[in-house]
Amino acid sequence: MRERKHRWFLIPGVFILSCIVLAGCCHTSGRVPGNPDNLCDIFSENEDWYEGAARARDRWGVSIPVIMAIMHQESKFDAEAKPPRTTCLFIMPGPRPSSAYGYAQALDNTWDVYRKATGNTGADRNDFADAADFIGWYCATSHARCGIDKGDVYNLYLAYHEGWGGYSRKTHSSKQWLLAVAGKVLTRKKMYENQLASCEARFVREKGCCLWPF
Repeated sequence: MRERKHRWFLIPGVFILSCIVLAGCCHTSGRVPGNPDNLCDIFSENEDWYEGAARARDRWGVSIPVIMAIMHQESKFDAEAKPPRTTCLFIMPGPRPSSAYGYAQALDNTWDVYRKATGNTGADRNDFADAADFIGWYCATSHARCGIDKGDVYNLYLAYHEGWGGYSRKTHSSKQWLLAVAGKVLTRKKMYENQLASCEARFVREKGCCLWPF
């Protein structure tokens, strides 16, 4: 009888632990889109992503195509993306070059600044909505600190990559490879803009009832 009581005593603990594990999985991450070159397909495949991107747009005044073009460049919409490891002696895997992680490839320190500045203290870098909000916040801050127009994704991306101080010092001006990447982000933003114009009304009908303030 005593042994049976001990077993029943363990059940609540197991139940609580299961709830914690399940709760930890309930964020708006999703699978990597099958067609990352089409924004309508991306939002159709991951149903909660339009809502997350729209909330970031409404909060920070940064358009969905800008947010999504930067996110594509940073992670290709992979929730677990990290920079590739360096190599030691050209053979052994070495450390990663930075702490960048998640959809937005945000660094540890920058993510901490974002969480404190916005009050979104529980934000996770592998949560799509949090990452979209981070990109919106970063671009809005680039507008406030560096005078970059919120629609100018070319320069917004340069500031995103170099940091606000680096952008102000024009550290990007000698990096032709980075300027080329920023050009690709601009091209993608324009493509996403045209695509979203053809399908956004559908997502508004489906999700418009649920777009509450952050």
